[in-house]
Amino acid sequence: MTHELKLYHYWRSSSSWRVRWALEIKKIKYESIAVNLLKKEQQSAEYIAKNASGFVPCLEINGQPFGESLAIIEWLEEQYPEPSLLPKDRHERLKVRQLALIIAAGTQPLQNLAAQVYYSPDKEKRKEYAQHWINAGFASYEATMSATSNYSFGNTITLADLCLLPQCYNALRFGVELEKYPNIFRVYNNCIELESYQNSHPDKQPGAVV
Repeated sequence: MTHELKLYHYWRSSSSWRVRWALEIKKIKYESIAVNLLKKEQQSAEYIAKNASGFVPCLEINGQPFGESLAIIEWLEEQYPEPSLLPKDRHERLKVRQLALIIAAGTQPLQNLAAQVYYSPDKEKRKEYAQHWINAGFASYEATMSATSNYSFGNTITLADLCLLPQCYNALRFGVELEKYPNIFRVYNNCIELESYQNSHPDKQPGAVV
């Protein structure tokens, strides 16, 4: 079955980046539609009708919209299984999902802009707040991931890396030193050389402010 895909996303959103990267890896064609979070376009009635949470990304599949980046990537994995982003062994898949959720559930939501604004109107306090949660998440990820492989789990890109690298981008924005986490830093340096990473990078997206 042919799918007509439209991705609603914000250039610097790490959740959006996960999905863009998956689409790039699997070489899936899609229409890119920028949603400007700073202009609060995600709060418009038109967008809320597509994604009631008011978050990005949102993937429209043959006219039907779906939110939540990991759910979207799991659907892409089912519909476009090659190249796979999950190992074949069920216990290895569990480990990859564990790593992905350390970032997607236990780190990124705690340091995103909405949480920062709620925490404090002071920019320096927001930065310290973001650093705290990123460092906490990275400490957990560092201890859980592979200590020897090229990527977070094994020698091929997985769902875990799709969550980790956008979080590394955020970490650098907030002054977190990746070198403190040698396993993460190794994977980061391996991933940034990949064409799929570079093509999905925020700086290459519509609406990017470089």
